[in-house]
Formats: sequence, C-alpha cells, structure tokens
Amino acid sequence: MSRRVLVAGVGMVPFSKPSAGKTYDEMGAGAVEAVLADAGIAYEKIQQVYAGYVYGDSTCGQRVVYRFGKTRAPVLNVNNNCASGSSALWLARQAVESGAVECALAVGFEQMPPGALGAKWTDRPTPLTDFIATLKDVYDVDPSLPMTPQYFAAAGIEYMAKYGMKDETFARVSVKARTHAANNPYAVFRDPITLDDVLGSPAVAGRLTRLQCCPPTCGAAAAIVCSEEFARRNGLAPKVAIAAQTLQSDAADLFDKKSAMSLVGTDVTRAAAAEVYEKAGVDPRDIKVVELHDCFTVNEVLTYEGLGLCPEGGAEKFILDGDNTYGGRVVTNPSGGLLSKGHPLGATGLAQTAEITWQLRGEAGARQVEGATLGLQHNVGLGTAGVVTLFEKVS
Repeated sequence: MSRRVLVAGVGMVPFSKPSAGKTYDEMGAGAVEAVLADAGIAYEKIQQVYAGYVYGDSTCGQRVVYRFGKTRAPVLNVNNNCASGSSALWLARQAVESGAVECALAVGFEQMPPGALGAKWTDRPTPLTDFIATLKDVYDVDPSLPMTPQYFAAAGIEYMAKYGMKDETFARVSVKARTHAANNPYAVFRDPITLDDVLGSPAVAGRLTRLQCCPPTCGAAAAIVCSEEFARRNGLAPKVAIAAQTLQSDAADLFDKKSAMSLVGTDVTRAAAAEVYEKAGVDPRDIKVVELHDCFTVNEVLTYEGLGLCPEGGAEKFILDGDNTYGGRVVTNPSGGLLSKGHPLGATGLAQTAEITWQLRGEAGARQVEGATLGLQHNVGLGTAGVVTLFEKVS
C-alpha cells in the first residue's frame, strides 16, 4: 500500500548561538507548538512521533512532546548524525505512506555546546574508525585539530586537484549564504560579509577558513505529515506534498576508493538524488529552489554536482555565473543554509523542510523564489546517512 503524503504543517524556532540558546526541551516544544498551529490540529491527533537529536540522553523526544500531553502515541528517538532531523521525517513519511498511521510528527532539536564538535565517548571505538583510517591514507590528519573540518578540507583539496577550482570560488559560497540569510529572521548570522572577510578569517583546516564552516548552533524545527484522507476528515488543505524521498547509506566500495570526497557523502548524495528523480519522474533542471547541506563551503560545491544542479566539474562556472542564487538557474539555500542560519544537528533537516514548504506555499517573504512548484531538500550525516526529499506544490 502506498499513499500520497502531505505536509500538513511546519514550524521552527529562531536558531541561536549556544551561549544564548534555551534548553532542548524548551526549543523542541516551541517547534511543536508552531507546527501544530500551522497545521491547525491538536496534539491528540498525532499517532506517531519521531524525534531527531544527537547530543542528548535517551528519550529526549518524550521530554519534548509530553509537554503537550501523554497520549500513548509511540515516540521514537532518532540519531543519524547531522541527518537526524530528515531521518525522522523519512520515518514519519514511511509510516503515513504505508498506511500504518494517518498522521505523524517529526521534530528535531539540538542544544549544542560551543566550539568544534568532538567525541563524547572516549572509552569505546568511534563509529568513524574506518573513515578516519581511510582519511589518513589521503590527507595529513592533524590530531590537534577537530576531525570534522579535516574531512571537508581534504575533500576540497581533492576537488581542486581534479577540477582546478580556486580558493576564492569556495569562499563565494559563504558570501552568498550571508546575503540570503539577511532576509531570514530565523538565521543566526545575518550581517553581510565580503570575499576578503571569508578568505582572511582564521584558518581551521587545510584551506578552510572559519567563515567557510557552519557555526555550532541551538535550535528546533518540526513537520507534520498526513494522508489525504486525514486531511479531508479534519478540514485541512495542505498545499505541499512529498513527491519522492530516499535515505541511503554507503556502498561496498567506499573505503577502496581512497577518496575524501566519497567519505563526506558525495556518492550517497548522487545515488540518492538519482533515485528521487527517477521515482518522481523529475529532471533537476525543473527545480527552482534547493535547501542543501552546506556544513562547509566545500560540501555545498560538491553537492551542486551530486544533485545534478550542474555538470560534474562545473561547480565553479555555476557559482561565477550566479546560477546558484536569485536571478540564476536555481536558488540554493535561500534560508542562508547551515553556514549562516546555523546547524543544530537534529533540527537541520526539518528546518530545511520548513523553508522549502514556505517557499512552495509562497510564504517566504523577501526570500521568496518566484514560480517554484518543486523544492529539493538534501541532508547528510557522516558515517553515513544521506537524505534527499522532493517536495511539490499541491494544486
């Protein structure tokens, strides 16, 4: 059994720096309150809950939704690294599409500490042991530096060697992100920056500078998905549906390739996007708005090609021609993306979902992409989880 899945509502709270953030349960509850109001339904109508987060003890999801009542609805807590929020949405969508339930809630939240991400458990093997070993084969890993930016620094060096892209072209992605975020009241960093600002900011790893890395952020976002039957019975008129969605992990040859680009998810992105386009019968050239996973400028560049927004090796021309912004071929990260909006790990995928939903409903204000009837969301977590979701405007 397969049914059309509608986005009944979305909601989020403004993202913030860790020093100014609220607790995860306060933020999560704020997002749930917003999504219930947007959908126009009571919490008692929710039949399943999927809660995405990374930094928290077990059953944080229950802590968040119990504020709205204890209804015996199952609550599943989802940790899939940076793709936790969109993995929660994937599970909620599956539940509705299969007929298991009529209405499900996906909520993502993160109360992040300041500074670079690090391992929380040092008395057991890290899940990324094989990734680190492979990275050391292709990149001079510095044990004194945080690991995550070193993956992307290595991927950027590999891309530059392969296609000749310049440092300043990567930096242009950060400038574009700030330009877009200026119109987003939910974003952390909204002040404009210049190319010189980006290139002159402190080095983090390889050629990556601080302004080419997403900041640690606190925040929450949520989405409610439902069947058409549920919408009719409850007097709802959702304007957005999920046309296709996939969640993928790595292929068997990942470590054999000795490629930093593959380690950070380019292969997963490419395979997931191809599956979504095939399922929906859509050409990427038909898509006018995309929210993609720009944890680092390098990843945005790699993702342009992985999603088929430009030809392989064509990202530099794509950027220099302005095809990644308003007036170009496709607006990427109108929200400001992870680089400027912020990246609270568990919330990111659902914040992207909120932005795409607002865009397709024509409710994005100064960020509005004109004529958008299809919107793409892309979210990846190291280790690996890659989610690609195609949303469509409901006529």
